[in-house]
Amino acid sequence: MNGDLIKDDDADDRVFKALASPTRRRVLDLLKESPRTTGQLCDAFPDLDRTTVLQHLRVLERAELLTGRKVGRERHLSLAPVPIKRIHDRWIGEFARAAVDLLSDLDQELRTDDPSGSTAEDA
Repeated sequence: MNGDLIKDDDADDRVFKALASPTRRRVLDLLKESPRTTGQLCDAFPDLDRTTVLQHLRVLERAELLTGRKVGRERHLSLAPVPIKRIHDRWIGEFARAAVDLLSDLDQELRTDDPSGSTAEDA
């Protein structure tokens, strides 16, 4: 089990490293909109040379944040959201559940305090 935690930590470290760069976050934003070819991504960063963009793409691939497939001579890249979901579940999910529970408790308390049982939507 301890080996799995270390493996998960290593994977999370690669995701955090990938997300630390504004350029890589912008690549992910573009891929969130739609899949792109490597050439299209290089064109989206005219201030960077092709080699630099490809290095950023390799970091994203090592973090498993994007997937690629060859179509003829082109390489089509897509966002792979599973690592981000894993980070969310580990670091944010518990807080989100707590917030939903608080809202539910508040709603229940408001309904209990109103003797008529009506809500603001009923008005």
